[in-house]
Amino acid sequence: MLKKITIIGYGRFGKVLHRLIQDDFFVTLFKQSGSIATKGLPKNTRVVTDVKEAYESEVIFYAVPIPTFESVIALHKKYFRPDHVLIDVLSVKMHPADVLKKQLKGMKVQAILTHPMFGPDSSKDGFAGLPLIMDSFLADEKTYSYWKKYFTRKKLRVIEMSAKEHDRLAANSQGLTHFVGRLLEKMKVMKGPIDSLGTKLLLDVKEQTCNDTWELFAGLQHYNPYTKKMRLALGSAYDTLYSELLPKQVKKGVVTYGIQGGKGSFNEEAMRAYIEKKKIKKYEIQYLFTAERVLRSLYEGDIDVGLFATHNAQGGIVRESVQAMSRYTFKILDEQEVLIRHFLMKRKDVKTEELKTVMGHSQNFLQCREHLAKKYSHLKQETGKGDLVDTAKVASFVAEGKLPKTTAILGPKVLASLYGFDIIAEDLQDLGEHNVTNFLLVGRG
Repeated sequence: MLKKITIIGYGRFGKVLHRLIQDDFFVTLFKQSGSIATKGLPKNTRVVTDVKEAYESEVIFYAVPIPTFESVIALHKKYFRPDHVLIDVLSVKMHPADVLKKQLKGMKVQAILTHPMFGPDSSKDGFAGLPLIMDSFLADEKTYSYWKKYFTRKKLRVIEMSAKEHDRLAANSQGLTHFVGRLLEKMKVMKGPIDSLGTKLLLDVKEQTCNDTWELFAGLQHYNPYTKKMRLALGSAYDTLYSELLPKQVKKGVVTYGIQGGKGSFNEEAMRAYIEKKKIKKYEIQYLFTAERVLRSLYEGDIDVGLFATHNAQGGIVRESVQAMSRYTFKILDEQEVLIRHFLMKRKDVKTEELKTVMGHSQNFLQCREHLAKKYSHLKQETGKGDLVDTAKVASFVAEGKLPKTTAILGPKVLASLYGFDIIAEDLQDLGEHNVTNFLLVGRG
C-alpha cells in the first residue's frame, strides 16, 4: 500500500516536489492561503483546505517560505502524532533545526532535514543527477534509510551533511549566486549583440535567481548565519579590486589635492597652511566646493588626497561634511587646524545701506551669530545650494553679477582682494582668536 504524503505549501518549489513524488505516494496538498487548481492533478492527489485533514498523512513535507516556517510549525504542532515524519525542504538548515528542536521537545515525532539544491528551472528536464542535501536529524535509522534510498532511486545525488556544514557551504554557493544575480538585476544588465559566453552565463544566473521570489532571496540572506560574512567579504573584495585599478597618483611626481572650497575659501587657506607646514613642493589643487564632490573624486581616482572641514569651536560639526562622510569609505591621513576670521564685504559699486542679503556657508553664520545680531540683523542670511554652499563660489557669482549686487559676503579676507570688494567689518567671529576649525586630509580607504 502506498504511503500517504502531505505537502504543506504549494508555491514554486511545492509544485516541483509534487512532480518528484506524485507517482509513488498518495499525496495531499495543503496551502495556508489561496487556492490550488485541481484540474490536471493525478488521481492519487487530493487538495484539502482543512489543516487537520492535511495531518492524516504519515509523512509531512514543508515547502513553505523560510520566514513563515516557525509560525507554521507552532500553529500545526497540535496535529502532530508520534508516527509522523516531518521533512523540511528549506534552503537553510540551521534555522529549521532550531525550530524543530524547540517545537518537538518531549514529543516522539521524527524529523529529517533536507535541501533539494534545485528548483523549477534546473529540474525542468528531469531530476537525474541533481543534488539533495540530507541530515538524519531527529529520525531513526530505519526511517532515514528509507528516504535516502527513495531519493537515490529517483536518481537524485544524495549528499549527507550536518545543518551547520550545509549553511557554511551554502553561504558561498547558493547565497553568493543569488546575491550576484540580484546585483546584476539592480545594475539593469541586459542581453546585448556582442555578449560573450561568459556574459551569457552571467545573464543566465540573473534570470534564474530572479525568477525566484524576493521572499526566498531574503530568507537565504537572513536565516543563514554565514551569509552576512559572505556579503561583507564580497564587499571587501570589491573595494580591494576597485582600488587596485586606480592609479597610485593622478599625475606622477605631483600630489593632486581636492578641497571642499573654491579659490579664496577657508579650505584653501587650510590647504596652503598644510602644504607650507609639510614643505610639499610639487602639488596641484582642485577646487571641488563640496565635501561630497571631494570624496567622490577621491573614490573615483581623480584626486590623490581630499581636504574638508569637519568641526568648528563655535559652530560645531560641519553637517555637509558629515553627511558626505557617511556615504564613502576613506582613511584619515592627517588633520589641519586653522584660525577662522570672518569679514563682511560688498561690491564697490553698492552702498552699505543698499545691502539686503548676506550670503555665506551655514557655519559662517553659526560662528558669527552674536555679532551679526547686534549690527546686521536687518540683512537676510542665506546659504546657497549645490556649489553655492561654498562662500568663495558665492563671492565669484556676486562679482560676476550672477547674484544680486545688493548681496554682502561673509567669509575670508582674501575674497576682498580677489574680487575687489570693500570690507565693511572684520573679525566678526564670536570666539575671536579661539575660533578654530578642524580640517581632515583623507586618502582612499
